[in-house]
Amino acid sequence: MFLDFENLQTCLKDAILLDYYVSGFLWAKGMDFSVIQCSKFMTLLDMLLHNLKTLHMSLEDNIKWLGKVMAEIGPNHSQKIDEWNTFDVKQANAIIDYLKLSIFQHYKLYEFMFSSAREEIVIGTEQVIEIVNPTGGLFPRPLEEGISFDIYSKFIEPPPTLDKEMKGLDQEQGHEESQPETDTLDMDPLAGFTIEDVKSVLAQVTDDILTGVQTEINEKLQIQEEAFNARIEKLKKASVQGD
Repeated sequence: MFLDFENLQTCLKDAILLDYYVSGFLWAKGMDFSVIQCSKFMTLLDMLLHNLKTLHMSLEDNIKWLGKVMAEIGPNHSQKIDEWNTFDVKQANAIIDYLKLSIFQHYKLYEFMFSSAREEIVIGTEQVIEIVNPTGGLFPRPLEEGISFDIYSKFIEPPPTLDKEMKGLDQEQGHEESQPETDTLDMDPLAGFTIEDVKSVLAQVTDDILTGVQTEINEKLQIQEEAFNARIEKLKKASVQGD
């Protein structure tokens, strides 16, 4: 028996049949069947589906056919050699119970699967891919981390030409000539003052700031004092009127 399943990921019918055979095989292994017994049992599963799919047997006819087959491969008291008997009574009963719960219990579903044609639904998506235009277009340049250095240096950022190299050298020389001027600008502005001069300036600035802060605090305290005095006068007048 060869299972030619090609579309297990998309075809529901193939997936159901695979589950049917795999479940039966695992059940037979769990029953400790021998190789011959497993072969007979898997052939039995395949013949039951063949009767349903090709011969269009009803559930009753398929059960009758199963009874005849089990009588042939099951225990036969007329035979004296035990090794000719494929299954004993206990195994035959277990097989019948398994078939009741597997194919016979869902017989209508299997009939529907083989008799009703399913519509093939093609699911697809369209993707629009925009190609990056050359340098100078509306698209920003791709990140250097996303491409290899060879591609980046060859197609996106080509090596500088001779003119660009000469311009770069001129810029470097001009930068070196202008360096002394920048050095003079970077001199410390406090280089001509002593420590005493700096202390006196800081003391004067601190005194000015503290004087302004002290004045502001005094004004606020005076305003609050006047507000409290007004409230006290109101309370006195209210107590006198109450008496």
